Amino acid sequence: MKKLLLLIVGLTLTVTLAACGNSESSGLTSIVGIEPGAGMMSTTEDVIVEYNLDLTLDATSGPVMVTELGKAIEAGEDIVVTGWAPHYKFAMYDLKILDDPLGLYGSSEQIFTVARADVRDDFPDVADFFDVFFFDAATIGDLMGEINERGDSEETLEIARDWMNNNEDVWTDWIPEGFDGEGREVVVDYVNWAEGVAMTNFARAVLEEYNYEVVTTDLEPGVLFQSLADGQTDFFLDAWLPVTHADYMASYEGDIVEIGLNYDGARLGLIVPSYMDINSIDELPKAD
Repeated sequence: MKKLLLLIVGLTLTVTLAACGNSESSGLTSIVGIEPGAGMMSTTEDVIVEYNLDLTLDATSGPVMVTELGKAIEAGEDIVVTGWAPHYKFAMYDLKILDDPLGLYGSSEQIFTVARADVRDDFPDVADFFDVFFFDAATIGDLMGEINERGDSEETLEIARDWMNNNEDVWTDWIPEGFDGEGREVVVDYVNWAEGVAMTNFARAVLEEYNYEVVTTDLEPGVLFQSLADGQTDFFLDAWLPVTHADYMASYEGDIVEIGLNYDGARLGLIVPSYMDINSIDELPKAD
């Protein structure tokens, strides 16, 4: 009898351990990605190889990825998606970014407002405003989510203006004493990244509320940093440092200056619902 019990326990342990390393048993067979050709997709392919994951990578799009995430959470199912923060999905769902022991997705970054070097000579009050302009994950996620939800039928600036009026507690303390643009034109250009679009339109709504005439243009990163260095652009609110935009800042050292921190903890990585009992990429199903 004793030998029989030991045999049963041993068989049970063997089956349990096998299930832990089997993607079918865990319900995970793939990672839901974004657009094919995106830099994050090629990095994720490397992640699958380097971590020896028994998962495929499905190319979809940003909106489809969020839709699939929502469906899985509603059903209480396991899911892994490519993602980044800040993003509106963090305001919609309770999520976590998996640890990346090999560092393949890079380290955490911060998002800064940067400006042409002499901007305080012309706009000291606006520079003071951007010096304290800051979003936490929930707040920027809420703004980005509002833009995503209403963006198909409404202008982004009008959505940002509504959000501004409904969230005065977020920003009224940022306003310098005597803040008044008196009709002066200020150029705040942006790169077409979701958090940058959200922050720039929100900033434009606030500045226009205080009588500034704000000009914004969607530019490629290289063009935008050149425009800052040449003095054509006054402010840019979406500089990722110390990695993503470090080369641009080094190239234009002395011509572009940091003004203030907008967001702390910007990251790329693999994201799962918080109810999943894993915390690291290394805990995902492994290939045999």
